[in-house]
Amino acid sequence: MKKVVIIDGYIDEPTCLGVPPYISPYPRYIAGAVKNYDSSIKIFYITIDQLRENKLSSQIISNANIVILIAGISVPGRYLSGFPISPREIEYIFKSLFKPIKILCGPAAKSGFGMSGGKKPVEISKIVELFDLIFEGDCEIILSDFLEGKLKFNEIDTKKCRKQAKDIRNIAINGAKVVLQHPFFPDFLIAEIETYRGCSRSIVGGCSFCSEPIKGKPDFRPIKDIVDEIGALYKIGIRHFRIGNQPCIFSYMAEKASECEFPKPNPAAIEKLFRGIRSSAPELKTLHVDNANPGIIARYPDESIKIAKSIIRYHTPGDVAAFGVESVDPVVIEKNNLKASEEEVLSAIKLLNKVGAKIGANGLPELLPGINFIFGLMGETKKTFNLDYLFLKRILDKNLLIRRINLRQVIPNPGTRMENVGTKILRKHKSEFQKFKRKVKETIEKPLLVRLVPKGTVLKDVITEKHQGKLTFSRQMGSYPLLVGIPGVLKLHQSFNVIVTDYGYRSVTAFPYPLDINTAKRETIEALPNIGKKRAIRILANRPFATKQDFLDAIDDKQTAESLLDYININKNVME
Repeated sequence: MKKVVIIDGYIDEPTCLGVPPYISPYPRYIAGAVKNYDSSIKIFYITIDQLRENKLSSQIISNANIVILIAGISVPGRYLSGFPISPREIEYIFKSLFKPIKILCGPAAKSGFGMSGGKKPVEISKIVELFDLIFEGDCEIILSDFLEGKLKFNEIDTKKCRKQAKDIRNIAINGAKVVLQHPFFPDFLIAEIETYRGCSRSIVGGCSFCSEPIKGKPDFRPIKDIVDEIGALYKIGIRHFRIGNQPCIFSYMAEKASECEFPKPNPAAIEKLFRGIRSSAPELKTLHVDNANPGIIARYPDESIKIAKSIIRYHTPGDVAAFGVESVDPVVIEKNNLKASEEEVLSAIKLLNKVGAKIGANGLPELLPGINFIFGLMGETKKTFNLDYLFLKRILDKNLLIRRINLRQVIPNPGTRMENVGTKILRKHKSEFQKFKRKVKETIEKPLLVRLVPKGTVLKDVITEKHQGKLTFSRQMGSYPLLVGIPGVLKLHQSFNVIVTDYGYRSVTAFPYPLDINTAKRETIEALPNIGKKRAIRILANRPFATKQDFLDAIDDKQTAESLLDYININKNVME
């Protein structure tokens, strides 16, 4: 065997994200399994976006010995730099592949394609005949057996999972080099890092909609294994990391995690983990976290404060601990076995505000909560929407900060209690959900955003990602980055410091800071505060400016002109 092709169709799971700018552990682990078997085998890593854009010849795929597709989303999300593969695309790519052994793995192999919230997953029966093997278990473990067994189909267990987390140490480290082939490498790629799998709440069944408890009790990766994997990625050139592939970062190495629904956090272990990461990757540019259980934080405030302080000590600013709130309706909480009451969630929000609200070097607070709501759960009524709204209003009225509010509709995944319920509750409350969503955007999200980043805030290292008309959408690297709209068509994948000037409901308008007025595009100048089309034309007609006084003289309103001096820069090199 000479060639293995890994097609990354992108994944989104409750505890793992692999949509650009993120690369999930899946392709890295698969590559590691191949390298462990035979380091001479050539591995080609291709993203679905590269295939969509025809940047790579189909010959690379058709001439491979094995083609492995990673695909499937089990939680609904919004994406800017890429979108997961669809069943229709899979059919188009694989129906004409005859030579390679074709393997499907990832969430799609386990639970089908949850293409959007509020809809049942699309069963893989429609595409299963396109593949020779469907890996429902841990693809890297099954692949290792398959390779060792000389590609004998009948002698492998396609549902096999690793026995313990430490089994993947060498696989994770040896597969690191596959990131070199990602089109976003090195500057715009975030490596999603796994710390453990399974959920302590699996002993009581877990949340009704979540697939994580199906994986069983928590199985923690050793600190050294995580640190060494990050060290291998760092040595190759990765500078952005998220410790996101776990149900709750505050529960890593928690005491009696396999015996207790809400285990006591272990601050010493998390301090050691983050200190080790920083030692292994001393000049990293992003180190963020993801999921956190508000029920744990509320029950163990002293330990949680220590953990939050440790994270802040070693991470990079703008970090987000995503709370799975789902609902504050007591009936919904009880029927779906949710993890925290309204008061417990509020307590956790207050704790992170107290410890993490200080503004960091990139212009955002150090560490704040984000909150996720899910609609369509058992017990939901019209009253649920009112209770959830009043809770958000409490947050606003108490002058607390929230980095994000995510309003999602449930995907009733196979193996969860919601599978039997399906989407009937969603359909019943469709109009209520839309009204709620609109109301939250208009009366909650925008005021919170104004509080989070007041006008004049300078956000550092914002990356341009996508054009829409004459607007360039941009974000900082990291967990749940703030969406920034920059007027004008700027070159993509460039880094800018920007200054905030206005707000949408879930985004801000900002300008490169300081703005080079001698080279700025017309659309950008027109959008400057109080400039508009006529004054922009006057500015363009009088360019280039040699001094700021020249700029002041070119605008008819002195007060408006002076107010813009804080935004602009005069590049005298343009005069030469």
